[in-house]
Amino acid sequence: MKPPMAPAAASAVATFIGFAAILLWSALALLTASAGPIPPFEMAALTFAVGGSLGCLYAALRGRLALLIQPWPVWAVGVGGLFGYHALYFAALNRAPPAEASLIAYLWPLLIVLFSALLPGERLKARHLVGAALGFAGAATLFAGKAGGFSFAAIDSRVLSGYGLALACAFVWSSYSVLSRRLKAAPTEAVAGFCLATALLAALCHFAFEATVAPAGPAQWAAIVGLGLGPVGLAFYVWDYGVKHGDIRLLGVAAYAAPVLSTLILVAAGFAPATLTLGLACALIVGGALVATLSR
Repeated sequence: MKPPMAPAAASAVATFIGFAAILLWSALALLTASAGPIPPFEMAALTFAVGGSLGCLYAALRGRLALLIQPWPVWAVGVGGLFGYHALYFAALNRAPPAEASLIAYLWPLLIVLFSALLPGERLKARHLVGAALGFAGAATLFAGKAGGFSFAAIDSRVLSGYGLALACAFVWSSYSVLSRRLKAAPTEAVAGFCLATALLAALCHFAFEATVAPAGPAQWAAIVGLGLGPVGLAFYVWDYGVKHGDIRLLGVAAYAAPVLSTLILVAAGFAPATLTLGLACALIVGGALVATLSR
């Protein structure tokens, strides 16, 4: 029988498992582009159904399917986080310019770092704040480069409501991540149920607000399945395990790498050009991660 892993070592392993979610989310843009012009709620319904089914299959093979039965607060946090974030994000993009809305929504890593100070036994240090600030600066540089500059001055009531929804996105996902830490007794297998519930709610929204667009051919179906297996599937399971058992502050800082890695993948695949803005964003985000991991 193996001896139990030391707490520090177990936390480090969980943190690296959480890093896998960031790597998986970096493939989101490429796979979404490859999936074609599928409406957002339809895409969410299809991909979360795949991700939830994957989790249920894994739990069933391990004889742990009964772990999906959890108290209602666990379900409220899980479904509220997964469905709430995506519904708010889609609504924000429908009202505000995508680059600005995405940047505001991407305040969630910084909020995770800040909210982690409310967790028992967690100590927020200056290096975490500086690292998160550098990461946000890198993300802002990247989004500004994609948009050719921001135009926050030109705001009407509809755009302003979009910014408000984007900010709500950031609060929802950061709150979900931090509250998951408080609910660490709930097993990661329960995420499968959250995904299936999110798929059902997304399907209802799709039929209420969107016209169905069928994927055109095997390549688009493969991209949708790939999304469900990776960025909208496995990523949520490993993120859940990481924030519950790893260094949540470091995961928050490292999450700023996702949009840069995503852009690098698009560049490698020929969907986007390499720019100086991308290089600067990489430098800021890597610098932020290094600062956050410095010992005293």
